[in-house]
Amino acid sequence: MPAAAEFAVRADHGARTIGEARRAWAGQLRSQGIESAELDARVLTGHALGLDHAGLAAADGRQINVDEHAAIAALVERRLAREPVARILGCKEFWSLSLCIDASTLVPRPETETVVEAALAAAEAGGAGARPMRVADLGTGSGAILLALLHELPDGLGVGTDTSLAALSVARRNAHRLGIDRARFLSCDMASALRGPFDLIVSNPPYIASADIAALAPEVRDFDPPAALDGGPDGLRFYRAIAAAATALLAPTGSLVVELGAGQVHAVAALLAAAGLTGMPPCRDLGGIPRALIAKKMS
Repeated sequence: MPAAAEFAVRADHGARTIGEARRAWAGQLRSQGIESAELDARVLTGHALGLDHAGLAAADGRQINVDEHAAIAALVERRLAREPVARILGCKEFWSLSLCIDASTLVPRPETETVVEAALAAAEAGGAGARPMRVADLGTGSGAILLALLHELPDGLGVGTDTSLAALSVARRNAHRLGIDRARFLSCDMASALRGPFDLIVSNPPYIASADIAALAPEVRDFDPPAALDGGPDGLRFYRAIAAAATALLAPTGSLVVELGAGQVHAVAALLAAAGLTGMPPCRDLGGIPRALIAKKMS
């Protein structure tokens, strides 16, 4: 991989303005097969210069100085090494909330918003009567799902679990930054330290089969924490743990909502049914993939 200085020289060939340099960096990213090259170059340039979208557009014709060029080149080098933009920035928007992330957490994906949508629909259908709705997020990571739900459920109370103390620290920081004081975070394996009843149990568990991890995109394989990806030999290890715990933890009218990997809907539904939970038709993400499965106790 060329050094940042080489990128700077190559990107600056004939570039005298911020806009010209940004377009040159986009070309470098595109040449390495990065499909979001233009967007990435714009975001990284704005981040390095402390400019939002409007500010960057206004500065497009301004001459770029040496320090600015070096700062942007360093970020572009990281992206050329396939580090995701969100990791370079240290934050990611999810459900219109700005969340901190670090090496201990997954980058929240847009498709996971399908889990939030499904959980909110289940909450509206089931309700919790006069008491606050209780929510558990198993394997919370950055706290994305739990905090999105509590943002939409102003009387809700939530607990997020994770085995990673570093991830729990990130989740607590996100809750504090968002002013959500109704979330607690607990170190345990999925639901092992929880007591019900919960009106909602949600989870985006590790669901990649161990042998498939090597074939993932480098942005995922090389930068997401392995423990947040590896779902065991068949990808179903954590669904088994969730199924075993959910029946005892769910309130009588409560709902379990889990994220699914591609092609997993039937296998996960069968695991939940064997544990006494009835699955509903899966909710599909914007790509048409069954992404969230809602289950309730069998009556």
